[in-house]
Amino acid sequence: MSETTSANEEKKPPLNGRRALPPNNSNDEENEVPEVDPFGLIPRGFNPKDYLRVVDIYMFKDPQEINKQQHHTDKYYNPRLIVRRGQPFQIQIDFNRPYRPETDQFWLEYLMGRYPQQNKGTYIPVPVGNVLKPGEWGAKITHRENNSIRLSIMPSATCIIGKFRLYVAVWTPFAILRTRRNPATDTYILFNPWCQQDAVYLDDEKEREEYVLNDVGIVFHGNMEEIKSRSWSYGQFEENILDACLFLMDKAELELSGRGNPIKICRVASAVINSRDDNGVIAGSWNNSYDAGVAPSAWTGSVDILLEYYSSKQPVRYGQCWVFAGVFNTFLRCLGIPARLITNYSSAHDNNANLRLDFFLDDEGKVDTKLTKDSVWNYHCWNEAWMTRPDLPVGFGGWQVVDGTPQETSDGMYRCGPASVQAIKHGHVCFQFDAPFVYAEVNSDIVYSRMEKNGTQVIEKIDTAHIGQLIVTKEVGGDGMMEITEEYKFREGSDEERLALETAVMYGVKKQSTRDTTYQPQTDIDMDFQVQKAVLGNDFKVTITFRNRSRNSYTATTYLSGNIVFYTGVAKSEFKKQSFSAKLEPSSSNSFDVVIKSSEYMSDLLEQASFHFFVTARINETGKILAMQKATLLEIPSLRIKTKGELVAGKEMAVIVEFTNPLKQTLENVTLRLEGPGVLRTIKKEFRSIPMNSTLTWEVKCTPIRPGLRKLIASLNCDALRHVYGELNVQIRKP
Repeated sequence: MSETTSANEEKKPPLNGRRALPPNNSNDEENEVPEVDPFGLIPRGFNPKDYLRVVDIYMFKDPQEINKQQHHTDKYYNPRLIVRRGQPFQIQIDFNRPYRPETDQFWLEYLMGRYPQQNKGTYIPVPVGNVLKPGEWGAKITHRENNSIRLSIMPSATCIIGKFRLYVAVWTPFAILRTRRNPATDTYILFNPWCQQDAVYLDDEKEREEYVLNDVGIVFHGNMEEIKSRSWSYGQFEENILDACLFLMDKAELELSGRGNPIKICRVASAVINSRDDNGVIAGSWNNSYDAGVAPSAWTGSVDILLEYYSSKQPVRYGQCWVFAGVFNTFLRCLGIPARLITNYSSAHDNNANLRLDFFLDDEGKVDTKLTKDSVWNYHCWNEAWMTRPDLPVGFGGWQVVDGTPQETSDGMYRCGPASVQAIKHGHVCFQFDAPFVYAEVNSDIVYSRMEKNGTQVIEKIDTAHIGQLIVTKEVGGDGMMEITEEYKFREGSDEERLALETAVMYGVKKQSTRDTTYQPQTDIDMDFQVQKAVLGNDFKVTITFRNRSRNSYTATTYLSGNIVFYTGVAKSEFKKQSFSAKLEPSSSNSFDVVIKSSEYMSDLLEQASFHFFVTARINETGKILAMQKATLLEIPSLRIKTKGELVAGKEMAVIVEFTNPLKQTLENVTLRLEGPGVLRTIKKEFRSIPMNSTLTWEVKCTPIRPGLRKLIASLNCDALRHVYGELNVQIRKP
């Protein structure tokens, strides 16, 4: 006896003097609902079977039936009814006898969580009336035949989203009779971008198809000069993904009553997508060693990551910015919030938010790595989610920046957003959440300075145009790139841009003045350099060009530093350093070549094959310093994908992946991944080694489920070579 009582006591939540009910933040937990709910003493002759009784409920929940078709939820690989709020859906109830409206009274009850309450929106009684009001809970009978009735049910346009339990309650003089708990009648209610009263309403059908219903996307990476793209499978409709996304809100302990609000959902999700401080979905790693996990570059989509987290409840290793953004996008689209993945090229990570990135040079003009704390990411990915912002002044709704990559803390946790894109553009960074950080990511200046022996700081160069030069996303309805820089900032140097900056400074973005330092740029000599395009494993050259516009002869002591860098701009190692003296004749241009051999960089190469070159030149006659930096990428070989056999839904076909090793070395412990939403689940295969110049061929048999245009995505990964991708569009025909 004592053992059972102690077990029961453990289950009770701890009491809290401030609230009568424990927190209700799990969509999965349930309460017991009585089938017979008496009003008082029940007379002895009472027999529930004498009254109207529900025999069966038909949910019209198959993908080809009316509800999922009208609610744009037919793609979800889920047997339950899935509808969107603010839009009516149909169910049919079969009784034990014909329904008589004069005497019979019944209603529906939707419940969520363990402590359903009407004022929290977790217990919703829906009476049956004669008319449906737009955007408010209600039900009306549309059809009666024999013992059956057909109901049209309208969920409120602001109701909480998640999985509800459905009961039908019948009134009798002595008790309320309810249907048994039946998981088959559970109903998922999601956000509705098609409904004007919903906070996520989007008025363009093509945009809704892209930002809510498209289950594959494109990640743009590389850098400004060499934009690269790869496909990412969002897979928001795949089996168990909807439940996994609802579980993320339970994990983040978001009160059920707050789950109708897209602002709250985005805010808690941006924290739970990363594992810092809450054991969230993905553990980030930027150090090029991925033991006991998957290298960020190996993932081809979000499904594996979300399903692994849903089953293990432990952070999935490892991710970098595009992985966080890819999974976040799946989460948002799955719940019905329009979302897109954004890439910002030359993204500032300004660790003290003073709108300037400080690069400190030593006496020779080299960057002092001990003093320099800020960094420029070649690119950074985040997300935009579409919603109204009733918490802000009019005009700041629409696209909001949300970022799941852990960079800086916000209100004590690693999270970022939602921040209004419109507010960032106009410098109104006082509006929540985290607008100053995003403003700095796209607007900082790079300041090169060095300390004189007497302690004064001399600014050698200010680069106002390098940061946030290009902000892009995938175009609507195609795989091309759409530039959205103008959504974030006015044209560089325009009056509006100055005004936005002054506004941001007024609202508390720290802009360090350069008045306490001396700044006299060298005006009569220009320096630039170009890096030759090169394929991984080959030699290439860097050409440095000086233009002397004066009538004087000068000599320039020039220093080139080549670093292998993470895409976050953090250097791993300097693989090339070369100094030379350049003679600059009056009114002329001179070019100098520096050759980079593959043997110098191959041993230390990081996965994105990304280099950072830093060139500084000291004009000996004037003591002035010229400084310039550029990131560059090597061409990485790609995978080839082909298909064999008929491409028909329900018929077996074959997918063939080929790869030729271009390096002057054998690749060892190679992992291939292949996936395609609606065609095949992710498959992995390990290969012990691929000798140089040899070709690997991998054939996979699969049976596509869904007709239509589908995408196959493959990745190859090993220690010597990462970020190798291939993709293929396939048109799957109806059988």
